[in-house]
Amino acid sequence: MTRPPESDDEQPVLPDALYEAGLPVDLLSHEQRLVLSRLTPQELGVLLDIKSRLDAVEPEVQAHGEIAGGALF
Repeated sequence: MTRPPESDDEQPVLPDALYEAGLPVDLLSHEQRLVLSRLTPQELGVLLDIKSRLDAVEPEVQAHGEIAGGALF
């Protein structure tokens, strides 16, 4: 079963796992949210795996994120 396409004025529905992982999805643009809403289960798994690895080394990555403008969550 596929979801009906989202209209331009409503926010795309995102997987709960993104919120549970602590990703700042509420700060993303509509277009970015649309991309995340269309991730396959495999892509979502990769994204969450990368997020957990970044969290594991947070102090080191956090310093780089501030310098680089926080390009990676």
